Amino acid sequence: MELMRFDGPIEAADYEEPRCPLCMESPEDEERIRSIDMRRVIEKLDEYLSRKDYQAAERHLEFWLGEARLGNDQRGEFAVRGEQIGFFRKRGEEAKCFSAVSEALRLLGKLGYEESVSGATCYVNCGTAAQAFGRSEQAMDFFERAKAIYDANLPEKDARLGGLYNNMALTCVAEKRFGEAHACYKRALQIMEKVPGGEPERAITLLNMANAVEAEHGMEKAEKKIEQLLDEAETLLAAGDPLIHPELSEYVAPGYYAFVCESCAPTFGYYGYFLAANRFADRAKEITEQLT
Repeated sequence: MELMRFDGPIEAADYEEPRCPLCMESPEDEERIRSIDMRRVIEKLDEYLSRKDYQAAERHLEFWLGEARLGNDQRGEFAVRGEQIGFFRKRGEEAKCFSAVSEALRLLGKLGYEESVSGATCYVNCGTAAQAFGRSEQAMDFFERAKAIYDANLPEKDARLGGLYNNMALTCVAEKRFGEAHACYKRALQIMEKVPGGEPERAITLLNMANAVEAEHGMEKAEKKIEQLLDEAETLLAAGDPLIHPELSEYVAPGYYAFVCESCAPTFGYYGYFLAANRFADRAKEITEQLT
C-alpha cells in the first residue's frame, strides 16, 4: 500500500491559535502560562500515525513543542517530549529519540516530578527507548525507578503497570535473566486480565513469552510451549478487534489495534503460523485504509 504523504503546510484550523512572540506586551506577559491542549495534540498525532504520515506527525510534534515553549507551558513541553520519545523510538531514529529523552528528564526535574506517577511514566518511556536501541542496563535502571513509584501509587488493574512489567521482561531476556523475565511476563498477564480491552496487550505479552522460551531453550525443545503461547495469542488478538467487538471501542482505538496487528504478524510468520500472520497483516491494512 502506498503511504500517504503530507506535502503542504499544517493547516491553522487544526490547531489552537498560535502565540506570536512579537505580540508580548510586557515582561510580565512572558511569565503567564498558556497551556496547550494535549488531548487535541494526541488526537491529531494519532490521526497522522493511523495513515502512516510520519513526516506530518513529526512536524505536528515540533509545532506544539514550539507552542508550549512560547506559552511558558513546561508541563505541555514535557508531555510533547514524551510523545517524541515514543515516535522516534518506533521510527528507529536513535539520536532524535535520546535528545527527547534528555529534554524530558530535564523538564521532569524542573517540574518536581521525580517521585510522581507522571515521572514514572516518563521513566518507562525512557527505558523503552533505551531497550529498543540495545542499552539494556540503562533501560533496567529506568524501569526500576518507575516500578517503585507505580507499585506505591497505581491499582492492580492499571494498564500502565502491565506495560511496565512487559517491558521489564524484554530487558531481562536481553540480559539472559530468563527466570526474572518469565516472572515479569506472568505479572503483566495477571494485570492485563483485569484491564478492559486488554486483549491486544495480552497477545503481545504471549508472543514475547514465546520469543523468551525460544531464546532460553531453543526451538526444538520449546516447540510445544511456543505453540501453546501462539494459539492463545491468536485467540486474544482476534477477540480484541474493536470494529468487530464494538463493546471494546471505548478502550481500544482502531488505529492502535491496527498497529498491534501489524506488529504481531511477523512473529506469527516466524513460527510458521502463516495463516495468522496473513490474517492480522491484512486486518491491519484494512483498518488503516478505512481510517485514511
